[in-house]
Amino acid sequence: MVGNSQSNFDLNGMDEFMVKQQPPIVGNFARVWPYVWKYRRSAILSCVIALFVAIFWGLNLSLTFPVVKVLLEGENLQDYVSHEISVAEKEVSDQTRHLADVEERLAELETDNLLQSEEHVALLTQQSKIQRRMTANGRQLLIMNWLNTYIVRRLPQDHFDLLAVILGLLLFATVLKGLCVFVQDVLVGSVVERTIMDLRKAAFRRTLSMDYQTLSFHGTPVLMARFTNDMTQLSYGLQLVGGKVVREPLKALACVTGAMCVSWRLTLLSLVFAPLAAFIFYKIGKKMKTASHRMMESMSAIYKTLEETFDAIKVVIAFNGAATHRRQFHRQNKEYYSKAMRIVTIDSLTSPTTETLGLVAAFGALLPGAYLVLRQADSIWGIKLSAGQLDIAELSMLYGFLAGMIDPMRKLSSVYGKLKRSTAAADRVFSLIDQRPLVRDSSKAQPISAVKKSIEFQNVEFRYMTASDETETDRRPILNDISFTVNAGDVVAVVGENGCGKSTLLNLLPRFFDPTHGAVLIDGINLRDLRVRDLRDQIAVVTQETHLFDTTVEENIRYGRTSATKAEIEAAAKQAHVTEFLSDLPNGMQTNVGEKGRRLSGGQRQRISLARAMLRNPSILILDEATSAVDANSEKLIQEALAEFAKGRTVFLITHKVTRTLLDFIDRVAVMQDGRLVSYGPHAETYAVCPIYRKLYRTQTGQPNGDEPTDFDPESIDQFESHEVPDGEEIRTVEHDTHEPHILKLPGRRRSSGTETA
Repeated sequence: MVGNSQSNFDLNGMDEFMVKQQPPIVGNFARVWPYVWKYRRSAILSCVIALFVAIFWGLNLSLTFPVVKVLLEGENLQDYVSHEISVAEKEVSDQTRHLADVEERLAELETDNLLQSEEHVALLTQQSKIQRRMTANGRQLLIMNWLNTYIVRRLPQDHFDLLAVILGLLLFATVLKGLCVFVQDVLVGSVVERTIMDLRKAAFRRTLSMDYQTLSFHGTPVLMARFTNDMTQLSYGLQLVGGKVVREPLKALACVTGAMCVSWRLTLLSLVFAPLAAFIFYKIGKKMKTASHRMMESMSAIYKTLEETFDAIKVVIAFNGAATHRRQFHRQNKEYYSKAMRIVTIDSLTSPTTETLGLVAAFGALLPGAYLVLRQADSIWGIKLSAGQLDIAELSMLYGFLAGMIDPMRKLSSVYGKLKRSTAAADRVFSLIDQRPLVRDSSKAQPISAVKKSIEFQNVEFRYMTASDETETDRRPILNDISFTVNAGDVVAVVGENGCGKSTLLNLLPRFFDPTHGAVLIDGINLRDLRVRDLRDQIAVVTQETHLFDTTVEENIRYGRTSATKAEIEAAAKQAHVTEFLSDLPNGMQTNVGEKGRRLSGGQRQRISLARAMLRNPSILILDEATSAVDANSEKLIQEALAEFAKGRTVFLITHKVTRTLLDFIDRVAVMQDGRLVSYGPHAETYAVCPIYRKLYRTQTGQPNGDEPTDFDPESIDQFESHEVPDGEEIRTVEHDTHEPHILKLPGRRRSSGTETA
């Protein structure tokens, strides 16, 4: 015997259930990088191009210096460079002599053994300062000589001509920068779109592997939101990361580097506001992410309303329900608007905040710099802020670099809010990808080829997964302590009122979900110990609500077994009486049936569905109210097809109609009420001992109360025992390949038609 087993169905709401399985939030967006890494060549190339963008950006800003020299100071660049070289050479010469004097005095102190004196320490400090200044002047001399040799000598000496050349260089650098931005954005777009394509495939693959109960619990609109809105938001984030998040910091770094070259002390003054800016952006980003989560949840609700309305559009029109659905949609649309406006408000706050902070930072360097220029000084309050005296051109270039740093900061501030939205989308996408199905193969799963002995339900109990505010015991069990055995090859009718658990019971067979307690066994093996794929290969399901795909009749039938030949498809279509209406279709088997098969009648759709099940060649066939929504002629044809096809197979037939025609090929009847099995056995026994079934049968056959079925012998009741195969019963084993029963003919029951049954 298999002991009771229990599944954990304690799930919270959709997002809570998914997110609680995840690593820390920061990790979710970072987990995209393994998908990006597949396209690393394009990604790395885009980063290299972004570096060139930053170089051209810094070059454009550095041209501020010669423009100011020419326009404001009226100075020739050749003269300026020559003067700078002369000054640098003089500084180096003076410092060399000064250094020689210091070193000479140090040597005297060493001779007099005064190495630890205060004078010795002061001379060592002075020596170090002189050496640093010599290094700086030497570097300045090297740069000026290079500029003079390779650039300045080639420039025109006329001021206007020189200005025209500078502006030409500015235009050329701007064009090159724009070209690099274009190429980088194209490369990043290619990487992002391929990455999102891979993510969609991974999410779709995970969704298809999830169990039916989880998918039903979450619902189509929520899943659709993952594949559409969330993926779009995530792609926006990736585009920003590959584009602006790489490019703008490099541009800012180029500006900082340029500003440092002009005056590193003044540049540091402007950067003291960076921690304040980081704190403000952190707070804004936190609020943005929370608001983004809520907005996405609101969009999922809109998807749900749209799906429900459009799927039931006939009912909406028939009952004049448009006003109700319109009000519902407007209410949800308004909720989405309010949540979206919160994001707009937060996002709009970032740009002015960034510009204000950037301007304050620039003033932090510009005001002291202006003081140094106007006062012809190099220090304020005794604090040295410049290696030498600044002129107006150098201050202008410093301000240009600092102003150039504001633009990347402003763009990055708007990016920050959008990245938080993308991070929220990544949480939702990866919560789907990371989700594990409740039904999956166990470590000891074994294959199955066909049902050879029996199918057994042992003390089965089932409860649907719980909502966030419930515990498992808060929900009434849908199935309660159900036990019975079905012999291989039997045809069992499962009857009962609506909502009694008939469909839920048989949904356990293909493991759409697993029992909360108890077990279902095939040939003595728990379904949990069988490979899910092998198990489902042995089962075909035909439901009341026929599901056809928007393709041809042939392809819909082929779905039962994709490897089937055209001849096999035609044979299944003939067996299910599909061929009888093919002549009415414009292209026969190649006719497209439309979305959900809406171009066909209900009976035609049901026969195609039955042909699909027959083509699958299953050993277990589940018919869930398969004829309840079709006309009498279609029902007759379907029942004829089933009577022939059921031979040698284990068939479960969920039905409200127990007719005399149906009794011709059913072996046993399972009667359910309120999630319990109240009776199980052959028709005659069940009719005698079960008032529920007796009432149902009389209602369906039009038999007056008190009449007994003509084939019923009251004295035969003692032969039957519910839940067991009685002594004297025929026992059948089935060879699935031939579908022909091998019967051990023992004295036992016969069908009402007089044919032997298993």
